[in-house]
Amino acid sequence: MKLLLVIGLLVSSQAFAAMRQYAAPVESSDWQVVESSRLQCTLGHTLPGYGDALFTSVASKQLNMEFELDMHLLPKKFEVAAVYSVPPRWMPGQAPKPIADMTLRTQYNGDLPETAAWTMLSELEKGYWPTIYYQDWYNQYDKVSVALNASNFTPRYREFAACVSNLLPYSFEDIAYTVLSYEKNSTELTKYAEKRLTMIGEYLKEDNQLELVLLDGYTDSYGGRWNNEQLSIRRANQVKTYLSALGVSEERIEVTGHGERRHVAPNTNADSRAQNRRVVVRLSKS
Repeated sequence: MKLLLVIGLLVSSQAFAAMRQYAAPVESSDWQVVESSRLQCTLGHTLPGYGDALFTSVASKQLNMEFELDMHLLPKKFEVAAVYSVPPRWMPGQAPKPIADMTLRTQYNGDLPETAAWTMLSELEKGYWPTIYYQDWYNQYDKVSVALNASNFTPRYREFAACVSNLLPYSFEDIAYTVLSYEKNSTELTKYAEKRLTMIGEYLKEDNQLELVLLDGYTDSYGGRWNNEQLSIRRANQVKTYLSALGVSEERIEVTGHGERRHVAPNTNADSRAQNRRVVVRLSKS
């Protein structure tokens, strides 16, 4: 039924000139990798007179992808657009294929989730034009089609795919609250804590625009109270020095040594005492 509707829209547009079409000409189809880092990769395509089509993947534990239709004129009302893979004129005999329905919300860009976004990319790689059809919200007599031209796509797509494969396998949320554990009566991190601190370091090499870093040091209850307080401060300051070397302003790092106060586990055995030897790292950004 959807396919018949789209074909009907195409026929009616030829008969009554009611379809407003937006697409980059073949000779000037311009695909660009507009963002390329270990935190975010974005592949963009300009739609003359309409806006931009954007495919984005971000650093995360899971492979992800999102499509965004960045429109100059945002929707005036709720609408549902049909997204199809349409063969260009030089592919005679091929029929349009449905991809997804895109919800157009009032005063928001249109977007599609992972599966639909990947499908659009794979259709573009094959030379098809993903095309979005909807009723114009300003003119009741017009329907709109927005097509992504596959010309000049492949070189930029390969560059984009290489960027996606190099994204960090974790996000800011995964490191924003981190507990670093320590060996007994020392400032030496456990092996697992070293890996966690390295993760924070790798992230900050890409993005050091932090508003605030809070470092709270703690110890177990073995040893004198004053000595434990000083040990907790040394542990937290050691982390501060590491973060400062990566470009985080020292003025944005706050260190507090709590010593043997605020235990998270009893001090009755070695395993529980190990949980109390820690520095809690809290990162915040706008």
